[in-house]
Amino acid sequence: MRRGGEQPRMNVPSPFIHPRLHAWPVAVRDALPLALWTAAEIAEATGGTASHDFQAAGVETDSRDVKPGDVFVALKGEAMDGHRFVAQAFEKGAVAAIVDRPMDYPHVLVEDTTHALHALARRARERAIEAVRIGITGSVGKTGVKEAIFACLDRASRGAAHRSVRSYNNHVGVPLSLARMPARAKFGVFEMGMNHAGEIAPLSAHVRPHVALITTIAPAHIENLGSLEAIADEKAQIFTGLLPGGTAIIPADSEWAERLIGHARACGAQIVTFGRSKHADVRLLDAIPSAGGGALVTADLGDRRICYHVAEPGEHWIVNSLGVMAAVREAGGDLASAGLALAEAGGLKGRGARHRIAVPGGEALLIDESYNANPASMRATLKALKDSAAIRRIAVLGSMKELGDFSDAFHRQLAEPLAEAGVDHAILVGDEMCALAEELGKADANPLGKAGSFAHCGTPAEAAALLEQWGLAPGDAVLVKGSNSVGLGRLVSHFTDKAPAAAGG
Repeated sequence: MRRGGEQPRMNVPSPFIHPRLHAWPVAVRDALPLALWTAAEIAEATGGTASHDFQAAGVETDSRDVKPGDVFVALKGEAMDGHRFVAQAFEKGAVAAIVDRPMDYPHVLVEDTTHALHALARRARERAIEAVRIGITGSVGKTGVKEAIFACLDRASRGAAHRSVRSYNNHVGVPLSLARMPARAKFGVFEMGMNHAGEIAPLSAHVRPHVALITTIAPAHIENLGSLEAIADEKAQIFTGLLPGGTAIIPADSEWAERLIGHARACGAQIVTFGRSKHADVRLLDAIPSAGGGALVTADLGDRRICYHVAEPGEHWIVNSLGVMAAVREAGGDLASAGLALAEAGGLKGRGARHRIAVPGGEALLIDESYNANPASMRATLKALKDSAAIRRIAVLGSMKELGDFSDAFHRQLAEPLAEAGVDHAILVGDEMCALAEELGKADANPLGKAGSFAHCGTPAEAAALLEQWGLAPGDAVLVKGSNSVGLGRLVSHFTDKAPAAAGG
C-alpha cells in the first residue's frame, strides 16, 4: 500500500476481463456501461495497490447486488466481513474487489476498505466538477422528493443527473452513492437519513451540497431523539455541510421553520422557504384536483408564477412539489422540464405505487405505502385515501416503529384520521397497533361507524387472509401502510403478483 510520497503501484500482467464475459456475445459485452473507474484511478484515490488493470462500470458493497462490470468493496462491519463474499461477487460478474488482504482475484489492496470507500466518494465528488449537488433530509418524504428532483433535473440535462438509489441514505449508502457518480454528471441528488443524533452532519460532509432541502419535521425516530425539537436540530445538521454561499430550502408551514432558519443562518446559508404560508418564497397559490388523481398547481416564485400538474395524489405532494421546484431553480435546472417530469411521475414501490388488482367483476385499487410509517405520514396518506374515488375504503395499517414511550399515544391518535378519511374497514397489524384497536373497540367511540369494521392481527399473512375472507370488490381502494419491519410488502406482493400492471399516478 502507498505510504508517504510513493506512487500507486500496479502489477499488470494483462487487462482483466471476467471469464464469464468471454462467453457473452460481442454485442452484449459492448452494451455494458462505460467505465466509471479504472484500476489506476481507484488505486490513486484510495492510496492502494492494484493487482491488475481493469475498468469498472459500477461500485457495489453487497455481493448479492453485484452486476457485471462492478468493483466490489469488501466492507467489514461488527457482524459481517465482506471479504467472505468476494468469490460470490466475482461469480456475479465483478471485475475487481477493493480488499484489505491479498486475494487470488483482481483487486486493489488498501489498509481499510471503509476508508477506501470514503476516499473514492471524495474523489468522485471532486472530479465531477460541473455537478451541482443537492442534499435532502426530513422525517417524511425524503425518497419521493429525491426521486422527483432527480427526474426533473435528469429530464432537463438529458440523462446527466445522478442520484442515490432506493434509500441509500446512511453511513454506507451516501458514500457509495457518491462513488457511483460519473465524472460527467451535471447534477447529483443525495438522500440523507438518520436514526440517532450525530448522523446527519457526517453525511452532509461527504456530499458537500450546493443545495440542502428539509422536507418536513415529524416524530420519526423520536424514541432515539427524545423530542421534536431534537429531531429538528438533527435534521438541520444537513446545513453544516453546505458549500459557502449554498442554499437551505426549508418548509415554511412547519412549526419548526424558525428553528431551522436559525440553524441555516448560523451556517451562512442562503435561505429559501416553500409552502402555503403567505411568507413563503415559493408559495402555493392554487391547487385544483385532477380527475385521475394529482392536482394542477399554481405557485408564486417571487419573480414569476408557474403552473404545472402533479401526478402524485395527496395534499402532501402538492407541498412537496413546491420544495422540488425550489430545489430545481436553486440548482440551475429548467422549471419547464421540471413541470413535465412532475406530471409524469409515478409512485415508488412501497412509497405510493398504485396497483389495479383483479377482483371478481372488475378491479380494485391497492396503494402500496408499505415501506415506512410515522404519525405524520400516516395522517397524510389517510387523507390521500379519502381523496381517492372509491366505493369502499379499506386501510391495512402496520405498527409505527421507533416511537418509544410515545408509541401508544401516537397509535391511538390514528383513530381520528381514520374517521376523517371515511375508512369503511381497517385491518391493524402488529403489537403496537393494540393501542389503536383498543381505541376503535370502544363502543361509544368507534369512529368507523359500525361494529365489526376493524380487526387486529399479528402478521401480514393473517392480514392477507382477512382481506381474502372479507372479499375485495370492484371500486374498492385499499391502503397498505406500516413500518418496513412489519413486512406488509409481502401482503402487497400477495395481491399484486397476480394482478395487472401498476396504475398510473
